[in-house]
Amino acid sequence: MEAVITGLFVGIFFGFVLQRGRFCMNSAFRDVLLLKDNTLLKAVGIALLVELFGFAIMDMTGAIAINPKPFWWGANILGSFVFGVGMVLAGGCASGITYRVGEGMIGAITAVLGLSIGGYITAAGFLKGFKSSLQEATIIKTADGANLTLANVLGMNYSTLALIIFVVAVVAWIIVARKNKEDYDGAAGWSWLSTGVLIGLAGIFAFPLSAAAGRNYPLGITAGWIGVVKNILGKAEGLDWLSWMVLGIMVGSFVAAMIAKEFKFRMPSVGDLLKTFGGGLLMGFGAVTSGGCNIGHLLSGVPQLSLGSILAGISIILGSWATSYLIFVRPNK
Repeated sequence: MEAVITGLFVGIFFGFVLQRGRFCMNSAFRDVLLLKDNTLLKAVGIALLVELFGFAIMDMTGAIAINPKPFWWGANILGSFVFGVGMVLAGGCASGITYRVGEGMIGAITAVLGLSIGGYITAAGFLKGFKSSLQEATIIKTADGANLTLANVLGMNYSTLALIIFVVAVVAWIIVARKNKEDYDGAAGWSWLSTGVLIGLAGIFAFPLSAAAGRNYPLGITAGWIGVVKNILGKAEGLDWLSWMVLGIMVGSFVAAMIAKEFKFRMPSVGDLLKTFGGGLLMGFGAVTSGGCNIGHLLSGVPQLSLGSILAGISIILGSWATSYLIFVRPNK
């Protein structure tokens, strides 16, 4: 019951913020390339800084135990690049397509179906062997068997290094913002600053609540949808914390969309539905192969200073940019 209550609580809060802030990493990365607009990217940066500070304080006080993702360099590069390709085709990142289901977007539903199926067949189906072999063949750990982080590579305490990075990043951001006379308005919905802070708080809430339910990790998306599929197929008994959280995201998004009068069923063409489904399949394969999606790696792993998550995040961005260029930029040239 605790997993149901806390998972839904975090999911509803997260989904509400996602919808009102129009927060989607696919749009954040794509807009930088296509529109020279970094509004959403700034929200991503603020969220990471808030989590970095929050995780460091909770780690210092013993409220959480840092649990970074493994450094599977081959799986991180391939899986996350494919994920980046898929999220452009799907029209949203893992969290983006999930919250847009709550807005009534049929294309988001097909993308989520693709994500769930692609993730399941990679985690437990015929692609499991390939995924496992690639991960095992390309893993690198410390001499004592720990997962690689910036902290243990530099021989530093996690909390100390995280707070140093936080202070340096905040000072640099303030200097640049004053020089450029920063605008704090959002493109739609809430401002990027408010959105980033609240997304970061969602990650901070998620870590100890998820750990208390037996899952020592903050936010995630793909594994939650895989859990839903396993229950539908009778491969699991009851939904876990993360599955309740992703279901909560849709509820929170639906409530936010209804309040803002933005809920509307929207049916794209058959071709677009096939494209979003195919993009979702690629996202599911890529996320499981890499050990996390954009939320699991960028929003949850990077603040823990995981080298695997940092590499995965770079690969997601490169996959997104390469696909956006081929689909949107090159044809216009």
